[in-house]
Amino acid sequence: MDIEIIDKTTCYQGFFRIDRYQLRHRLFNGEWGESITRELFERGHAAAVLPYDPIRDEIILIEQFRIGALEAPGGPWLMEIVAGIIEPNETAENVVKRESIEESGCIITDLIPLYDFLVSPGGMSERIALFCARVDTTHAGGIHGATDEGEDIKVHVVSRETALNYLKTGKINSASAIIALQWLALNRENVMKQWLSN
Repeated sequence: MDIEIIDKTTCYQGFFRIDRYQLRHRLFNGEWGESITRELFERGHAAAVLPYDPIRDEIILIEQFRIGALEAPGGPWLMEIVAGIIEPNETAENVVKRESIEESGCIITDLIPLYDFLVSPGGMSERIALFCARVDTTHAGGIHGATDEGEDIKVHVVSRETALNYLKTGKINSASAIIALQWLALNRENVMKQWLSN
């Protein structure tokens, strides 16, 4: 083992958890480093999906209040993609299917796995499994979300060009949405072949 955990203390336990570690790890020169202290925000892992209608060339974006963006220049209402926390014994695929109905009212018919990435590994354990999903945007829209969880989610159906313009102008500043839209911009031709070749 190249890491030695000297001590671990739970500093806070609520909906999320914060642990304080005292540890040391092996350095690149092969020697052991000095003991360091780090706090780690444990929020669980999540799955996110970019709902895309290849026939109408439209994307579903959702808008909701986010406490982490309270001091952000554009305010705390963010344009995002559908996402949710992975519960115990639940797959990432099941999460995005469930959350797509809950947050946007849309049913996913096809899924393409994109990436599994660390959100902010300098102080957070969260990983996100990211997907692109085929949906029908014909009747999409409205207000959705689990009211018992305090969700108030507005659905926006926009053209792919509009979504990419939001990305260029900074109207979209959520990491999962940025990554997924950039992926679609690079891979749209392959997506169209895969989903519309039947």
